[in-house]
Amino acid sequence: MASVSFESHSSSSSSSRHGSTYDVFLSFRGADTRNNFTDHLYAALDQAGIYTFRDGNELPPGQEISSQLSRAIRESRISVVVFSKGYASSRWCLDELVKILECRHAMGQLLVPIFYDIDPSYVRKQKWNVGEALKRKEEDFEIEMERLKRWREALDEAGNISGWILKDMANGYESKFIQKIVEDLLHKLGPKCLDVAKYPVGIESRVDYIIDLLSIHSNDVRVVGVYGMPGIGKTTIAKAVFNQLCHGFEGSSFISNVKEKTVEQLQEQLLCDILKPNTWKIDNVSKGVNLMKDRFRNKRVLVVLDDFDQLKQLEALVRERNCFGPGSRIVITTRDEHLLTQIEVDGKYHVKELHQHESLQLFSLHAFKDTHPEEDYVELSNAIVDYAGGVPLALEVLGSYLFRRNISVWKSAIKKLRKIPNRQIQKTLRISFDTLDDDKVKAMFLDIACFFIGWDKEYVVEILDGRGFFPDIGIDILIQRSLLSINDENELNMHDLIRDMGREIAREVSYDHPGKRNRIWLLEDALDVLNNQTGTDAVEGLALDVRASTVASLSTKSFTNMRRLKLLQINGAHLAGSYKLLPNELIWLCWLECPMKSLPSDLQLNNLVVLDLQHSNIEELWKGTKILNKLKILNLSYSKLLVKTPNFQGLPSLEILKLTACTSLAKNSWVIWNP
Repeated sequence: MASVSFESHSSSSSSSRHGSTYDVFLSFRGADTRNNFTDHLYAALDQAGIYTFRDGNELPPGQEISSQLSRAIRESRISVVVFSKGYASSRWCLDELVKILECRHAMGQLLVPIFYDIDPSYVRKQKWNVGEALKRKEEDFEIEMERLKRWREALDEAGNISGWILKDMANGYESKFIQKIVEDLLHKLGPKCLDVAKYPVGIESRVDYIIDLLSIHSNDVRVVGVYGMPGIGKTTIAKAVFNQLCHGFEGSSFISNVKEKTVEQLQEQLLCDILKPNTWKIDNVSKGVNLMKDRFRNKRVLVVLDDFDQLKQLEALVRERNCFGPGSRIVITTRDEHLLTQIEVDGKYHVKELHQHESLQLFSLHAFKDTHPEEDYVELSNAIVDYAGGVPLALEVLGSYLFRRNISVWKSAIKKLRKIPNRQIQKTLRISFDTLDDDKVKAMFLDIACFFIGWDKEYVVEILDGRGFFPDIGIDILIQRSLLSINDENELNMHDLIRDMGREIAREVSYDHPGKRNRIWLLEDALDVLNNQTGTDAVEGLALDVRASTVASLSTKSFTNMRRLKLLQINGAHLAGSYKLLPNELIWLCWLECPMKSLPSDLQLNNLVVLDLQHSNIEELWKGTKILNKLKILNLSYSKLLVKTPNFQGLPSLEILKLTACTSLAKNSWVIWNP
């Protein structure tokens, strides 16, 4: 299996361009069928959304078909020729037929003959009306023999092509005959190209990479997965891949909006897209699998399954590779990388953020309808691009929102974004969070988003384990859902927009009363709660860093009602009052630059797992021996006044002790520790 993490430097479009102006070029003799059969056929084609060029004029004597008409034939994907009794009597029609067959030979254009009131053998052998018409032309001295020869060869070739014969179909009823023809043309045309994006910046090289993974020319059935965070462009890329490849397969299907459909409906759509008749009714999944196996096993098909996140859905559609014919290709987009592992895809593509220059270009196209920002907006544009972090959704939404707004509005919008994320962007990003089916994983995500971005993974794992969150599997799930990443330094990271989404979820619990929230991480909210003593038992985590502020002192009374507080960071804070008021539920206490010489004896730390007192004024952690059975990590690094370690006999679970740069600590002041 190939696993690919790739970032593109290209910013050009990958929209598929097939060079076709029309779906169908309709050739017929106007005098024979313009007001009846051909008119009805044209109306049916138009009703079916088939873009058709219709021409039924007669060629003036001595003239050839116009360059405009030749171009219409050349730029059509299919030519439909209605052979009628008088067709061969028209020079115009015969010249059209010659041109149509030239395009068939040179470009592989499809030709569909319709034998309306004439037998194919009459066309092929130039008998009866056809032969008589050509004989009259042969006697016309204005017709060159070479031109006449081309006409005969064209009629012979067209008469040998399998087509539609009215007398052999639907008992001669024209309406049913036309219905069958339209269904056949829809099948031959295959899917219409999907709308990719208004400005598909940075798409082309990403599409090329996925096509390389698909190995189009091999004869096996290959499945490739595309994954990444919401809004990163998975669907856009998948549509571009589909447009570029779909016309090279016998059948194709792009299935989206899966949350609105049952598994049986998804199977019905796949059958309908590839086989065309909209008559498939599936009442159970097993029946659907068997139908697909029976109908697809000899067909080379392209299937794109967009935004799937349930194994049950995928297994019902692509569980058995032998359901599809040799050379078939399946592309799956998802937010959940593990889902791709479960169905054993042949390759994975991780969609990463756009590069800076791509981001600025995409944003500028939406904000200014140009590839670069206007001169007065360059600095502001760069600020927005930095905020969006290479996520196309955010760049498009914010660019469109700021289009033709003045500089003061731009500044106000940026200021607002730093506090309140854009709701439209958040709605899309939140899907990944809402589809997590484990409340503990959700809670763990919120803890990391609010408190632990940039922290060492193993350090945080101990805290989350103390919270009862099963962090090893939980972190793995969050990484596979593109909600979390781990850098080379083993630090937990999130995209800024994902982080803001998590924090907004925590904030929306109580917008106006931060003391009623589960998690408080914003400095001004934390100070508001502590200064006004409005904390409640809803609060489970609070982060406060006053090292760069002028806050003098806080009262321990502020924690009186926060009895369920488990995560507490109070960097640089001075706490006055009885420490019995601090909750006994604390699992993590991070107090950088703690001003005290030793921790108060009335501070209850029975449930503490991590104690982080770096850069503190601590001389001795506590007096005597303190029993902390759950403490696993103790960090006193850079506490330059520390002269004595605690008695480790009271810390039976201690696994990590950090005393970096504790310069006052003498060897003989250590209490023996045997972890």
